[in-house]
Amino acid sequence: MNDINDQLVLIAGFSSTGKSASLRNIRDQDKWMYLNTEAGKRLPFPNKFKSFKISDPYQVYEGFDHATAHPEQFNGIVLDSLTFLMDMYESLYIYGASDGQKAWANFFQFFKGLMQEKVVLFNKPTIITAHVKDELDEVKHEMKTKVPIKGSLKNNGVEAYFSTVVAAKKVQLTELEKYGSDLLTITDEDRELGYKHVFQTRPTKATVGESIRSPMGMFTREQTYMDNCAQLLLDHLNRFYHGG
Repeated sequence: MNDINDQLVLIAGFSSTGKSASLRNIRDQDKWMYLNTEAGKRLPFPNKFKSFKISDPYQVYEGFDHATAHPEQFNGIVLDSLTFLMDMYESLYIYGASDGQKAWANFFQFFKGLMQEKVVLFNKPTIITAHVKDELDEVKHEMKTKVPIKGSLKNNGVEAYFSTVVAAKKVQLTELEKYGSDLLTITDEDRELGYKHVFQTRPTKATVGESIRSPMGMFTREQTYMDNCAQLLLDHLNRFYHGG
């Protein structure tokens, strides 16, 4: 068994930056499982995903187990979002627990089991979204933009469990045009608006406080920004790892 899933991606960003919309071009959607933790929030586009509303965190385990046991039925899994999933775990299994220390330890083990067992065993494209917030690093006296998480996970951050983390953003065209990315298409509509929803793939001088990351050589400087298209991102990962 492989000990990593090289088609694992974290799409992180503030609200209304295009995280969910980036899923719109995923191919063969009827062979993708969509795990919705956000109180049944609808995707902002028509789709054919096999959608499931999550009301208990362990249903996510069940979803990965089912997809792993039936690989012919599933090409990939979307978990939308990790932030709401972990908040749900806290609400159901930590508040009111008789042994708070044990409950928080289980919180960590739940996340670790998801990332290091369920995702790895599935070993197919897995897209996880997450919300971010700005937090002050009191040691370095600088702002950090991170996925908020509690307990022992807060020290390293959930981003440490992903080799590829992109930031969903709304960026002005004047900034985007500095790079000339071959993964970026600026449309007439974008020009009318003056901005575009994109993924940022590499940190810049202005964004060193963000947890954007990828393997060395995956993205060139010119590819710092790309279309906010999850399928385009997965195709890029596939070419990088497999030459496909």
